[in-house]
Amino acid sequence: MENSFDINTLVRDNVKIMKPYSSARDEFEDFDTAEMIFLDANENPFENGVNRYPDPQQVQVKDVLAKQRNLKTNQILLGNGSDEVLDLLFRAFCEPKVDNVITLPPTYGMYGVLANINAVQNREVLLSDDFQPQIEKIMEAIDENTKIIFLCSPNNPTGNSFSDESVVYLLQNFKGLVVIDEAYIDFSKKDSWSNELDGYPNLVITQTLSKAYGLAGIRLGICYSSVEVISVLNKIKPPYNVNELTQKRALNRLQEKDKINSEINSIIEQREALFNVLLQVNFIEKIFPTEANFILVKVDDANKRYAELIAKGIVIRNRTTQALCENTLRLTVGTEQENEKLIEVLRQL
Repeated sequence: MENSFDINTLVRDNVKIMKPYSSARDEFEDFDTAEMIFLDANENPFENGVNRYPDPQQVQVKDVLAKQRNLKTNQILLGNGSDEVLDLLFRAFCEPKVDNVITLPPTYGMYGVLANINAVQNREVLLSDDFQPQIEKIMEAIDENTKIIFLCSPNNPTGNSFSDESVVYLLQNFKGLVVIDEAYIDFSKKDSWSNELDGYPNLVITQTLSKAYGLAGIRLGICYSSVEVISVLNKIKPPYNVNELTQKRALNRLQEKDKINSEINSIIEQREALFNVLLQVNFIEKIFPTEANFILVKVDDANKRYAELIAKGIVIRNRTTQALCENTLRLTVGTEQENEKLIEVLRQL
C-alpha cells in the first residue's frame, strides 16, 4: 500500500521560510587542509587540540556510519544525544499549541517531556497487556494535527520489540512521521528499520552510542531518515551541536567492531543467565521477555524491594509508577561480577 506522504504538509511554516545560520566552518568545509591559515571564525589561534570549532556536519563520523549502515551521509543527522535529535523533530514539524504527537506508554519518558517543553499535545495510547501497540486505538487518536507517532522498539522499560505488522501498518496508513527509537536494537535479534528507509519516506530512526557502544558520557545520538527529513533537521540544528572531543571518541570507537560485538555478546549471555536465576527468586512474580540490556520484573512490593536493594548497595530502577508497570523493577545487565552480587543479594532477601 502506497502512503501519500508529503513532507511539505508537515514542516512548520516558519521553518519552511527561515534562512539557517551559516557558520564560518559551513562556508569553508575542507577540514583536511592542514596548510591553510584560519582567520575566519574568531577563534583563539594557539593550538591545544580544541581551539578550533568542530566540523558542524561531522563528516568523518557520518562517513563511517554510512558505510556500516549502507546508507548515504545525507540520510544521517547527529545530535548531542538522542534527546537533541528528538527535540529537533518536535521543533521542525510540530506547531506549538496546535499540533499533537502520539506516544505509547509505558515508554521512554523524554517524549512526553519534550512535548511539554514544545507546547505540543501528547496523546497517550496505552500498549496492550503484552506491551504491543493497539493499532485501532492509535488510528482513532489521529487527527489532521497529528504529526509524529513515537515507537520505542525494543521498548523502554518493558524490553520487548514491537511486531513488524504493527510498524508496517502505521508506516503505510499514517501520513505523519513514524519515529522508531532503536536505542537498544543492538541487543535484539531483529534487524534495524534503517534497512527499510527506501520503502517508507515517513520513517525516522533514532539510535545512540550510549548503550551497546558504551559511550553514554560523550552524548552522541543518531538519526537516520530520508534526505528530505534530514535536510529539514539540518536547517534548524545548532551549528556546532556535536563537539570535537565527542566526534574523535566516536570515530575511534566505531572502528572497534570486534570489541563492540564481543561486549554485546557478553551482555546478552549475562542477560540470559540472569533471567534464569531470577526465575528462582521467590518474591519475583513475573519476568518479562526482553531484547534489551535490561530485564523488567514484577515483584510483590516494588517500593520495599527497591529500598532493600539500595540498602545493600545496589541501585536499580523502580518503575511502579509507570502505566501497566505496577510493582515492577528494571534491572540493567551488569558485568558478570555485578550480576553475581545482585543475585546473591536477591537470594538473601
